[in-house]
Amino acid sequence: MKAKGLHIRISERRLNKIRMYAANKEKTITQIIEDYIDRLPTTEIDNFSTTPLLK
Repeated sequence: MKAKGLHIRISERRLNKIRMYAANKEKTITQIIEDYIDRLPTTEIDNFSTTPLLK
C-alpha cells in the first residue's frame, strides 16, 4: 500500500488533546487517527452512483 499525506486544520486545543492521548497510549498521532478511521462503517456504493471513487 502506498501511503498518502493528509493535511488538516484543527484548533491548538484539539491538537494538544490528541498529542496527549497518543502519548498516553504510546502511539503516534497517525496510529490514533488510523484506528478511528478503521472503526468507521464500510458503505457500499452502488453501480449507479454519481459519486466518484477516490484512488
